[in-house]
Amino acid sequence: MLVCPGKSCDSRVRDFAMKFVREKKQELADKSSLESVDLLSRFLSSGLTDENFATDIVISFILAGRDTTSAALTWFFWLLSKNPGVEEKILKEIKVKSGLPVLEEVKDMVDTHACLCDTMRLYPPVPVDGKTEEDNDVLPDGTVVKKGTIVAYHPYAIGRMVMIWGSDWAEFKPERWLQRDEGGKWSFVGRDPYTYPYPVFQAGPRVCLGNVMAFLQMKRVVSGVLRRFKVVPAVEDGFEPSFIVSLTSKMKGGFPARIEERRDLKQLIMRRD
Repeated sequence: MLVCPGKSCDSRVRDFAMKFVREKKQELADKSSLESVDLLSRFLSSGLTDENFATDIVISFILAGRDTTSAALTWFFWLLSKNPGVEEKILKEIKVKSGLPVLEEVKDMVDTHACLCDTMRLYPPVPVDGKTEEDNDVLPDGTVVKKGTIVAYHPYAIGRMVMIWGSDWAEFKPERWLQRDEGGKWSFVGRDPYTYPYPVFQAGPRVCLGNVMAFLQMKRVVSGVLRRFKVVPAVEDGFEPSFIVSLTSKMKGGFPARIEERRDLKQLIMRRD
């Protein structure tokens, strides 16, 4: 049991984050030529002056963005290893984008974005979530929900419902998120936010404030890793990982992998069907 004498644990976490924000602001003020390479520096350098808001961002980084992001990427690299055709498309995308600035490089990586979405559909980082009713209410289907009732929903199940995703729900199929325009260019096509990504990032007034940042972080990691390395599962043929349901989803035993350096990305000949 965590005990925080004299102050609440919430206060201690907030004081720690606030101290970090103030130190970073002072660092940026003292060194105007400091290259803003970390996320907090980028936020503060963009004109963000509200310390409370900046503190909220730091707390979100610490508490909400660590295990969830790593859980999603674990399953992403596993699924990619089982689908070499999908990996080739992502490598082609990385090759095209690699000469651009970091933000421009990753924000329009539609193939990678689609792969991450279908990964989190099948293996959501938070497999079960819930809310506590603040007042008596009635759901759209007529169900009466009394004040204080805990209502849980199951993103893992929602991502596998035939009525939403069709008979191919069990397939890792990133193209379900893509659409080709008249000019032949592929673009990402999102779903109704209450269908997806609600199970993962929620929607409406309770939407995850870090959902855009989470995608940018994951795409940056994917680009940085796959540009130089190939992730190969170090398992026996026929091995299938077990999905463990906890506060954040886990792969039982972790993801044993061998990291192989790519000889030359430029020599890879890749096509899009």
